[in-house]
Amino acid sequence: MIDGMTGTENGSIAGDMTGGDAIRRKIEALATTLSLPTVRRALGTLEGEHPSHRRFGSDDIMDIRPYEPGDEARRIDWHTSARSGRPMVVHRQRRVTSRVWMLMDTGREMTGSCESGEMAWQVAANGLRMFAALSLRRSDDISLVCADSASITRVPFHGGFAQFEHTLDRALERPWDHPRNMDALLDYARRINDRNALIVLATDEHALGERQLGAIHAIARTHPMVIVDVETINPFAARQRTVADADTGRRLPAFLIDAVSKREVDTHRSYLAAQLEAQLHAGGSTLMRASSSEAMFRTFVRTVSVTLARTGFSTHPAAPPNALDATGKAGDRL
Repeated sequence: MIDGMTGTENGSIAGDMTGGDAIRRKIEALATTLSLPTVRRALGTLEGEHPSHRRFGSDDIMDIRPYEPGDEARRIDWHTSARSGRPMVVHRQRRVTSRVWMLMDTGREMTGSCESGEMAWQVAANGLRMFAALSLRRSDDISLVCADSASITRVPFHGGFAQFEHTLDRALERPWDHPRNMDALLDYARRINDRNALIVLATDEHALGERQLGAIHAIARTHPMVIVDVETINPFAARQRTVADADTGRRLPAFLIDAVSKREVDTHRSYLAAQLEAQLHAGGSTLMRASSSEAMFRTFVRTVSVTLARTGFSTHPAAPPNALDATGKAGDRL
């Protein structure tokens, strides 16, 4: 099927770090720009929440102390302050998801090219970085899992965002010579015992069929779930690129690349994307779909903003850094 063509390179694949560094700086800037209450509220609404023993919530009181410069004014308990005769800050138990499971599809199909010139795995990895930046800001625990048809590997991780980036980079230094096994990865997700854990699944638009959607519905009934879905380039729009099939290496004949075929593939993909989003939404999952790291970043920011708007919570962070330059490269495969 031409619409499902993906690409691969022999040997270890290294990303274009010029654009990669730019988007990583934007991700880190977003996490530090948003206030901590905003981060907590956004992630908490996306994932569902449960009681923990961490501070800054609205449940049981953990401790009371005098107000100090730098404390949030909304933490002042006026009844306690009136009794003591001075402003008092109350720390309450907050409700959080304490663990985030990040499941990365590392099958050969993830080496497919995107419109930006990036490979699908690079866009998917940046999607995971966005969630990691906010989750680690909230002091959640992260479990990173990489899977293809040969193995499913849980990668040990401890530390902050810089350590997460290093761990993810090392995990993605691989030959990418095995196809995906999405059924096995979803079965792994289904077996996660912590019902309050957020599951973030990163893959491309060709990985999820009817059978996989059924499995996602089953997982979403027991876990909060986010799907990071990467759009690969339309092969009939790649006039300046060498388009080849991932499995056979055969190139797409130039005479097949025309506007009619491009429109048909675009229409077909748009229909499937709308169907996927509707089914995921009905099942309680959140879909983040984009064709580049820059577009994924905008989608992530929009998702966070919509989530906050639904809860009546607004924030006005500083403007993000300049947009990531997206340039294509000759020789990309689909």
